[in-house]
Amino acid sequence: MTMTTLLLELFVEELPPKALKKLGEAFAASLADSLKAQGLAPADAAVTAYASPRRLAVQVAGVAAKAADKAQQAKLMPVAVALGADGQPTPALLKKLAALGADASAVPRLKRLPDGKAEALFLDSVVPGATLAEGLQKALAEALARLPIPKVMQYQLADGWTSVNFVRPAHGLVALHGDQVVPVTALGLESGRVTRGHRFEAAVPRISLASADSYAQQLRDEGAVIASFADRRAELQRQLQAAAAAQGLTPIDDEALLDEVTALVERPNVLLCRFEPEFLAVPQECLILTMKANQKYFPLLDAAGRLTSQFLVVSNIRPADASRVVEGNERVVRPRLADAKFFFDQDRKKTLEARVPALAKVVYHGKLGTQGERVERVRAIASSIGQQLGGAALAAQADRAALLAKADLLTDMVGEFPELQGIMGGYYARHDGETEAVAFAVEDHYKPRFAGDALPRSDHGDAGLVLALADKLETLAGLFSIGQLPTGDKDPFALRRHALGVIRMLVERELALDIDALVNIAYDAFPPERIKRNGAELLGFVYERLSGSLREQGYSAAEVDAVLSLRPARLHLVPRQLAAVRAFAALAEAPALASANKRVANILKKAADEPQGEVDAALLREPAEQALAAALAAVAPRADADFERGDYTASLQALAALKAPVDGFFDGVMVNAEDAALRRNRLALLAGLHRAMNRVADLSRLAA
Repeated sequence: MTMTTLLLELFVEELPPKALKKLGEAFAASLADSLKAQGLAPADAAVTAYASPRRLAVQVAGVAAKAADKAQQAKLMPVAVALGADGQPTPALLKKLAALGADASAVPRLKRLPDGKAEALFLDSVVPGATLAEGLQKALAEALARLPIPKVMQYQLADGWTSVNFVRPAHGLVALHGDQVVPVTALGLESGRVTRGHRFEAAVPRISLASADSYAQQLRDEGAVIASFADRRAELQRQLQAAAAAQGLTPIDDEALLDEVTALVERPNVLLCRFEPEFLAVPQECLILTMKANQKYFPLLDAAGRLTSQFLVVSNIRPADASRVVEGNERVVRPRLADAKFFFDQDRKKTLEARVPALAKVVYHGKLGTQGERVERVRAIASSIGQQLGGAALAAQADRAALLAKADLLTDMVGEFPELQGIMGGYYARHDGETEAVAFAVEDHYKPRFAGDALPRSDHGDAGLVLALADKLETLAGLFSIGQLPTGDKDPFALRRHALGVIRMLVERELALDIDALVNIAYDAFPPERIKRNGAELLGFVYERLSGSLREQGYSAAEVDAVLSLRPARLHLVPRQLAAVRAFAALAEAPALASANKRVANILKKAADEPQGEVDAALLREPAEQALAAALAAVAPRADADFERGDYTASLQALAALKAPVDGFFDGVMVNAEDAALRRNRLALLAGLHRAMNRVADLSRLAA
């Protein structure tokens, strides 16, 4: 059986750059998986994906010309139904055989095998393995159908009648098994061995591929194309670093931009360009964003991270004299930078405070009112939090920052580049003469904007932190109150990100704030007639996000469940509680105490309606209950003292001394005694034990 490399390439018009990487990976994976499923390629076959602006391709190593035949056994029907009293096949059996492509001549070969309490007839057969042409045709159809196409195009084939739907018009199909063409069709094309290289710089207009293995090398040598997305990206990154290093600078670090530019060129050529230094008077975030978003340029930064007047462009051609390419790009970028400068200059003619009244005309949400109303809610929340964290001074800073925080939404710069909201507010606040604390707070109040983003800075006080908390809490409370909750993978208002932002700020900055109180403060800022106050639902959402975050950090489900099941209000203490639980779980006594705690919880739950008072020492009749009461009296105060001191590890480890008396109690004492007074006294003793054991975490959640 011939086992060799298979190549399949679809040659198309320029593919959407932001989707190219995903398209290439999906095309290769889907086609290879189908070949493996059909037995045409081994499960561990090496798969190489190729994706350039004008092609999607895949190489699969060790592909067979024909899949191995497969023996199969098909159950037909019970013997009593298949054969008559005379042992001859019934019409039902003959019909079943016909459906399987057999006839009465197969009856002697049928096997009688046990099937439950009766016997059934089985037909053994051999299913011929698929040929590569058949299997590849199926795999190609499946791969095309499953492509994650962002937007489908419809175009006509050469006959002028047939319409095809695909991401871009396709003009060529290559299918090679070794050096042999595999006959398949797709999108109105028939397979061959001819492809095309670079639109302008290929050595030959059409490249006849010698074999599947020569694909990448021939495209590079004859077509001036680096077909592999990964190889092209690595070459682009190498050139960017080299060109920047030659100037003593560093290119902007942007993985998404690197992917997009890789998808725009077939063979990258990095060139150094410059713009007039006077544009550097504009905030660098504006210049960087316009160069990246509009022109796909790579700005260059100095050692201090400041933008310079030099930038890198990536050309898809390599002329002997690149000066005209450089001049063209420098000429194109100037109007963009000039626009940014114009917006910046115009915006500063009006203060942020002067823009605030106009927010009353900007709709925030149909059910939650305007941005102006939202600003007042955020001010109320921020003032309250600021008062708790830093008294009147911090409350006043937070209130001032909250008043100005959304005003930059009405500026020309943010209108052109919404990504700069907050950032531009900080610049304009400084220009208006606001304090650094207020300017930093306005700039940082959207943070963290995404997973892993920095928290608001504390260089100039905590006003930014307070405002960021207030902004996110207002969003969560408002949208939860009107039922705009995330569903499945849909979260149009980024409420999961907002909740995680609140959690990170409380935990990482170790803020001694009560999450229940914060949620109430947020709801208090809304007119009661406008919202449904569902704080319990919002708190549940926050704890769910916290649980997921902690598990991602490496804590086990049992550890997280043990701590969060108590719904701790001070989230900044949760990491210490988890550390204590982990240390406790390592003790030899932990499994027995966790199981005992679970047993105690179940007993108390069943006796929930029975009144329990304080433990009466006179009613402690059995030696085991006396021993437990004495041990608890000795251990509980020490554990409580450690807990109040915040030493949760010591608090839990003190409980280890209870193992023996707890075991003795359950071995020698009947809790549900017939004497009601004894029963209530023993339940009171267990209730005290349960309280002592579950201040840091619900230890029963650690039980196996």
